[in-house]
Amino acid sequence: MDDFPQVLTIEEASKYLRIPLSTLYKLAQDGKIPCQKVGRHWRFRKERIDNWLDDTIAKSKKQTPIDDEEQHGC
Repeated sequence: MDDFPQVLTIEEASKYLRIPLSTLYKLAQDGKIPCQKVGRHWRFRKERIDNWLDDTIAKSKKQTPIDDEEQHGC
């Protein structure tokens, strides 16, 4: 994924995260993902998205215990 610039548009961030654009708009508007609105446009720093994703995954693993048999994860 090194083809992405350091600062992403919302379309690029959606592709990078592989989530629907509508989901990313909702996360941004709700303040649940690190981003900045510049005028009418959302901008995302790739490094902050990576950190946010790592933190989100770590929190998810702490909140949902998984049995050894169920652990097929990503």
